[in-house]
Amino acid sequence: MGLLSAQQESEVMAEINITPFTDVLLVLLIIFMILAAILAPPGFEKQLPNHNNQNPQQNQNNKNDIEVDVNDKGVIFVDGTKTDPVGIYRVMYDVSKKKPRHHVSVIADAKAPYGIIIRILDAAKEAGLEDVGFVTS
Repeated sequence: MGLLSAQQESEVMAEINITPFTDVLLVLLIIFMILAAILAPPGFEKQLPNHNNQNPQQNQNNKNDIEVDVNDKGVIFVDGTKTDPVGIYRVMYDVSKKKPRHHVSVIADAKAPYGIIIRILDAAKEAGLEDVGFVTS
């Protein structure tokens, strides 16, 4: 092994070793991923306008809205009428026929069951109500 010809020793190596370069790029990628996760603001922790501080024009428009309230126990009230998750479909259909403006305002407690909210959205879609919004305070 130690016997190399003079020609082999003087040849220039034509290949580039990219292993150290790849290692540096992977380390930089990991650093940027960690920094992006730390510095990015959370999406659902925005400060939204207060539901109680609306101007009179908005209150007049909201008289025709369909309000759906959900408490932390999962009890549903559609325009003040108590209903259950199964009966929400019938109640939403009946209310949608009575109201001239078809906007649904969902006022849900933060601890309300997620499945109830999905069922309300599904009932609104089945009743032909496409304009659904969440009210926060």
